[in-house]
Amino acid sequence: MTYDPALDLIELALREDLSLGDVTSESTIPVDRQAVATMLAKQDGVISGMETARAVFARVDPTITFQPSARDGDRVTKGTELARISGNARSILAAERTALNLIQRLSGIATMTERYVRHLDGTDASVIDTRKTTPGLRYLEKAAVRHGGGANHRFNLGDAVLIKDNHLAAIGGEHPIRDAVTAARKRAPHTSRVEVEVVDLAGVQEALDAGADIIMLDNMSLEDMRAAVELVDGRALVEASGGITLERIRAVAETGVDLISSGALTHSAPSLDISLDFELAKS
Repeated sequence: MTYDPALDLIELALREDLSLGDVTSESTIPVDRQAVATMLAKQDGVISGMETARAVFARVDPTITFQPSARDGDRVTKGTELARISGNARSILAAERTALNLIQRLSGIATMTERYVRHLDGTDASVIDTRKTTPGLRYLEKAAVRHGGGANHRFNLGDAVLIKDNHLAAIGGEHPIRDAVTAARKRAPHTSRVEVEVVDLAGVQEALDAGADIIMLDNMSLEDMRAAVELVDGRALVEASGGITLERIRAVAETGVDLISSGALTHSAPSLDISLDFELAKS
C-alpha cells in the first residue's frame, strides 16, 4: 500500500474546521439538497494542488464528483475554470474552505517558483527550494515547487549531509570544514552526498580539499561567486544561497553556479486567488 502524507494533513485540516460540524449548513440547508460548484482562478498563475483538493472533497463525502479541467503545473489566466464539483450541497460547503486554502497556498508557491525559473532562461543553473516550509505542509509545498518548474533540495534532515555555519561553530577547532567533511565521509551512509556551507574563497578551497560533493556559497558577492566557480572547476557542484531575489537571480546564475536555493519560494509566496462559485443543481 502506498503511503500518502497528504492524507494525514487533510485529516488534520478537516478536523480543525469540522470538529463541531457545520452548524450553518446543517441548520439552514435541506439534507438532500444537490449543488454544483465551479472552481475559478481569479489571477494569472501556475496551478498546484488539484489532486489535494479532490482528496479533500472525497474525504468529506465520497459521493461528490470532482471534474478537473486543469492539471498541476498548468499556467492559467484569470477567469480560467479549474474544476466542477457536484454533489450534496452540505458536503461541498463543508469541504470548500479546506480545499481552497490548500490549492491557493500551493498554487501561490508554484507561481512564485515559475517566476524565478523564467529569469534563468538560457543559463545552466537550476532553482531549488529549502526546508523553510510551513510545518506539516512540506510534502505538498515541495511538490508545488516542482509544478512551478523548480527542483527540490533535501526533504528532511536524514536525506543528505549539509554542514552549515552552526554545525561548524559546534565542531570548533582550527579546521572545522575539513574536520566536518572528513567525519561525514566516515560516518554518514554511503548513499549520502556531503554538502558544506562556506562564506569565502578560503572555505571553498578547504571544502574542495576535503572532498565535499556540493559547496554552498553563502551570501557571497557576484565577484566571489565567479571566482569560486573557477576554483572548483567542475570538481563539485556549486550552490548559491542567501539574498536570492527575482532582481538578482539572473546575475547569480551568470556567475556559473549550478544551483540557486531560495527559501522565498515557500516562505514568502503569496497565495493565488481561487474561488468556488456555487449554484443549485438543475433537477
